[in-house]
Amino acid sequence: MNDWLLFLLVAVPLVGGIALMFFPSRNYPLIRGYSAAVAGVSALLSVSIFFAYDYTAAGFQFTNSFQWLPVLGIQYSLGVDGISVLMVLLTGIVFITGVLISWNIEHRPKDFFVHYLLLVAGVYGVFVSQDLFFFFFFYELAVVPMYLLIAVWGSSTDFKTFLRTKEYGALKLMLYLVAGSLLVWVGILAVYVAGQGDSFAFSDLVSREFTPGFQRFFFPFFMVGFGVLAGLWPFHTWSPDGHVAAPTAVSMVHAGVLMKLGAYGILRSMELLPEGARDWMPALIGLGTVNVIYGAASAMSQKDLKYVVGYSSVSHMGYVLMGIATLDALGVGGAVLQMFSHGVMTALFFAVVGVIYHNAHTRDIDVLQGLAKRVSVTTALFVIAGLTSLGLPGLSGFVAELLVFIGLFRTYPILGAIGVIGAAITAVYILRLLAKVFFGPISERWQHLHDASPVESVAAGALATVLIAVGMLPSYFVRVINSGVLPFLERLTGA
Repeated sequence: MNDWLLFLLVAVPLVGGIALMFFPSRNYPLIRGYSAAVAGVSALLSVSIFFAYDYTAAGFQFTNSFQWLPVLGIQYSLGVDGISVLMVLLTGIVFITGVLISWNIEHRPKDFFVHYLLLVAGVYGVFVSQDLFFFFFFYELAVVPMYLLIAVWGSSTDFKTFLRTKEYGALKLMLYLVAGSLLVWVGILAVYVAGQGDSFAFSDLVSREFTPGFQRFFFPFFMVGFGVLAGLWPFHTWSPDGHVAAPTAVSMVHAGVLMKLGAYGILRSMELLPEGARDWMPALIGLGTVNVIYGAASAMSQKDLKYVVGYSSVSHMGYVLMGIATLDALGVGGAVLQMFSHGVMTALFFAVVGVIYHNAHTRDIDVLQGLAKRVSVTTALFVIAGLTSLGLPGLSGFVAELLVFIGLFRTYPILGAIGVIGAAITAVYILRLLAKVFFGPISERWQHLHDASPVESVAAGALATVLIAVGMLPSYFVRVINSGVLPFLERLTGA
């Protein structure tokens, strides 16, 4: 039965989304209940796969393979290791909570959930695919629905001196991500042809020997192509605008999971072209350092709650990129844990900001003040997300950033020091935001506000619980991650 778990993991939201197309559009309770059921089954599968993964055995597990186009060496091959199994768990958590947060969506809910389910099916497919053709297929499936989800169900921002329409945010996101996808596709085809042109299987291509010149030339296609989705500076500008324009659940998936696809793609491409990766890691860690400082400084200057979280995501993804580029066991392991921690944390951030915006109809930090006196549950949830962001001990962000910093100081100590400065800036803007929006004197304008609904509280509370659980008991997660990271580094460095 375990051999079919990954097949079911992808099939449930994919088939579920296709089946939902045939539901009556006006039956809102049926549509919502069905979507929640699909998300619930997917989440249970994700949790089951994560805890059934044997980290003592390591390697790819739950493998399954079906021939699709043998003449080109394309097969539907599935498997997870210690890195991807954590991303599967992350996707399941964000998926179910995103559906619950979208429980009261009224504008064309059937169409919304169809696109949402297909997007998540694509995300699952990327994390479990062991064939580069299907890896890219699912990668595109995860990206394309974002355009309609933002352009149709998003919101335009008319904030004092500038206007950002949802159509603008959706188009900008799509243009950037398609450009990145083109680079990735060129890299995949180059690796396929240079690897004898008889297989897209990841296991086959990893065993092929590519010339040093080939690796150095084509690795940037993967690094930049996937880096666009990971928010790599200077190709990050689509991300904050996309976050702000997207509806709440889409922002949760966008920042919580989709940006991790980019970092995950960089990790896998490093295994394909290890020598090229080693040569380009100084460039990646340099750009990641810019991400950290630039994102944190930009977040500190924002006046819109969603833009603060959007630029904060750019900054925190910088730690992921820096950790990966260290090629150090602790640094890379910390980067993977940071991917998980940041995914859950950002999903919680956007869920709470969505609740505030739904009730207050504004995200203007200069207007919102003293909300803790009216929305205590919402405040508590935002505080947990904020303290995770600034790395408070006892929460998941502390463990992840600590591992990244240790890896940095063991390999690039100067950049490690700069990274610590970025963490200090994060603490400044998070604490200032909490003081201004939640704990200042309350304005009479907000006396009518009501707290998160029971469904919203359950969804956001589940995310907060995960952040606390990982922060208090990180050892199991670290062991699972190490079972994937150590073989990965052995392939890259021989150590």
